[in-house]
Amino acid sequence: MSRVSTIHPELVPVPVPDAVAVLIGSQIPERVLRAEVEATNQAFNVGLCRSSRFAEAREYALGDLARANKVLAAYDPRLVVTPKAVAR
Repeated sequence: MSRVSTIHPELVPVPVPDAVAVLIGSQIPERVLRAEVEATNQAFNVGLCRSSRFAEAREYALGDLARANKVLAAYDPRLVVTPKAVAR
């Protein structure tokens, strides 16, 4: 894995220390953090339900994803999660 940034060849990515991540997370309301986890999980579940046999499960996952995205978009529209945005 290259340590060179794709944005600028001289920039080296620096990991965010845990204390900084905790500080950033403490500034976001708990309901938004819960919605982010829910949206990420449901987006992953939508990806699992590609077959027509799982159409009903996919629809439930999309409904839960939409509900979580509503909370995220109210806080910051850039936080919205799409099913194709999650890759594990």
